Amino acid sequence: MEDLFGRRAIVSGSARGIGFAIASRLVAGGAKVAVVDLDAQGANAAARQLGNGSIGVGCDVRSDADVDLAVARAVEAFGGLDLLVNNAGIEIAKPIIELTSDEFSQVLDVNVTGTFRFTKAAVPALAAAGNGAIVVVSSVAGTAGGPLVSAYSASKGALIRFTESAAIELRQAGIRVNAVCPGLVRTEMAERLAAPLEAVAPIPFDDLVALKQGRFGTPAEIAESVAFLASDDARFINGAHYLVDGGLTANLF
Repeated sequence: MEDLFGRRAIVSGSARGIGFAIASRLVAGGAKVAVVDLDAQGANAAARQLGNGSIGVGCDVRSDADVDLAVARAVEAFGGLDLLVNNAGIEIAKPIIELTSDEFSQVLDVNVTGTFRFTKAAVPALAAAGNGAIVVVSSVAGTAGGPLVSAYSASKGALIRFTESAAIELRQAGIRVNAVCPGLVRTEMAERLAAPLEAVAPIPFDDLVALKQGRFGTPAEIAESVAFLASDDARFINGAHYLVDGGLTANLF
C-alpha cells in the first residue's frame, strides 16, 4: 500500500472521525502527516498513535496566523509539503428561522474560509514540491439541499466551486485540486444530526439512511477516496468532485 510513500501531508480537522481515518490511510501509504486540529491535545495524541514521524498541531482554521503557523511547522518538520487535505468542518442543524447570523457565518468561516486560508498558505510549499495535490472534503449536501442544513449545505456547495476554481488557477503550479463528497458516515457529527432530522423526517434516522443509501458509510471508505485523489494514480484528475455516498444522490425514491 505504499502508494503515497515519502509524501508530506497536512490534514486539517484530523484528531478524530473522518479526518483521523484520512491521516491513518495516508500514513499506511507511507506518508508523513501533520495532524491539525482545534483540539491540540487530541492532535498530539493522534500523531503519536499514527507514528511514522507524524506531528500534531493545534490550529483554529478561523485564524490566519494559526493556519500560517501550522503550515510553517509542517514544512519545517518534513522539509516540504506535497499534500493538503482540507477536512476541518462544523455543522449547525437548525431551521432557517432559528439560525442566527453569527451561526451561519461561523459555519461558512470554518468550512469555506478555513479551506481558503489553508490552501493559500500551502500553495508556495506545494508548488515548490513540483507535484502537489489538494483534496477538499465537501459533502453530498454540497450537491443538493435538505432540511435544517442551510448553512452546512451552502458551505459545502461553495467548496465544490472553490475546488474547481483552484484547480484551474493552480494547474500551472503543478498542483491538482479535487474534492470528495461523502454521504452519511457514522461519525460524531452524524450522531448529532440524527435527533434534529428525526424531528422533521417521517421515519427514524437509521431507517432513512438504510432507505436512501443502504447503510452508513465508514470513515475508512472516505479515506480511500482521498488517498486515491492524492496519489499519482489520479494524476490526470483535476477539478473533480467525487460522490462517495452509496448511491444516496442517485436515489429518486
